[in-house]
Amino acid sequence: MQTKAYYEILLDSLPGDTGLWVRDLVHGVSWTAAILSDGRAGVGMHTAGESFPRRFDTLVGRPLKEAAEALLSWNLEEASEGMAVVNAWFNRPEHAEALGGFYTSSALEGIDLQGRTVGFVGHLISHSGITEELLAPTKAYFILDREPKPGDYPDSACEYLLPDCDLVVVTGSAAINKTMPRILELSRNAEVVLTGPSVSLCPALLEAFPIRRLNGQAIVEPEAMGKTIVEKRCSVNAFSRHYTLDKT
Repeated sequence: MQTKAYYEILLDSLPGDTGLWVRDLVHGVSWTAAILSDGRAGVGMHTAGESFPRRFDTLVGRPLKEAAEALLSWNLEEASEGMAVVNAWFNRPEHAEALGGFYTSSALEGIDLQGRTVGFVGHLISHSGITEELLAPTKAYFILDREPKPGDYPDSACEYLLPDCDLVVVTGSAAINKTMPRILELSRNAEVVLTGPSVSLCPALLEAFPIRRLNGQAIVEPEAMGKTIVEKRCSVNAFSRHYTLDKT
């Protein structure tokens, strides 16, 4: 499994002749949003880190596919912008519905948890409809996070814990900070679910990797969302629709 191809597959799945370009970028407290020329929007988790120069001086005015290449940047602020551009294309309601995307109240709805060992990359409990009650049937579960809360493992523990899990649930922001390829490699013997607003609803990812489910969000109220994410730390649930794509 060539997990380094993750970004190639994602970017190659974008069409090159859409005529769309980036009209605006919104830098919020928790989220970065990209607004395209036709008004559609996408988001990526705001990820701090500007130790490395930007690839582009700005993404505003650049064509969709060119701007999306910012996802590859090691300037993580810029990579957040690139993720938002990518999701402005993939995470639109008509696209998700045409692919058979459906609503789930939980990212794990319909997945058998009985007796399983589950690894969460990102503190996802109480997010994506995942609760401690839902996880009661599991054998064990671990939370691994870059900013661990009491009881969480630091994300460096992925190297030790993920190979022993048979279900791994990953925050979509792992694609922004570039840990996604290694997480997928460590989880190659597990069932994998990607969840959160940063997840791209790109079916080619399901075909190429052992990913069981993509659980993402489509922004349907971009103006209200843009105003709110600048003012405060918040979720984007109120401004989006949840869609789930399963491997067929």
